[in-house]
Amino acid sequence: MAGFRSLARQVRDPRGDLALRRYSLRKCLERFAPYGHRATWDHLCARHGFESEDRAPDPARLTSALEELEEARAVWLAYEAGFAERRRREKHDGLRRPGAFDDWHRRTWGGNGVARCADPAVHPSEPLADVLRRMIAALETEPGTVCPVCERTGIVWRQDLGREPRSGPVCVECGIVVPQPVLTSRALARARVVRPRGLASAA
Repeated sequence: MAGFRSLARQVRDPRGDLALRRYSLRKCLERFAPYGHRATWDHLCARHGFESEDRAPDPARLTSALEELEEARAVWLAYEAGFAERRRREKHDGLRRPGAFDDWHRRTWGGNGVARCADPAVHPSEPLADVLRRMIAALETEPGTVCPVCERTGIVWRQDLGREPRSGPVCVECGIVVPQPVLTSRALARARVVRPRGLASAA
């Protein structure tokens, strides 16, 4: 099975068939898709100006979408390297049992769904790398009361997310499933009493 970098080379190959180059970009999302596969694809199509079902999009647009995805992946790989080093130090110091933060990280290993969106059509509009930097900054600081991506307070508790976690807090503005470790207990309690409206199941 081809890895991310091999697929990226196929996307960039000027001799390649456009449909194959598009397919290779789509396959990259099986290796790295911060919002989930469908939501990340929708985001890239919207930001780079090609239709989701276009089999022969402008190759320059495909390349620019790939570059955005690569930049975000580099941000996430750097974070994961730091995370792995921290866990090595903790194990060396006798802290073997992972906490809630590590449980969240385990579900997002590889960057898939790190900022998963509850509805594939509702996601942040900013570049993926910027969104991941905000998420990482929130994970590395004290819990707060707002969405780490858009800094809004409109967070509701959803019971129908479709994938692990099956339930959790969702930002009604930018659509991400907010990692519980970045929210205070009061913010989580408030989310549980707010009634969700109009968000579809997770991608």
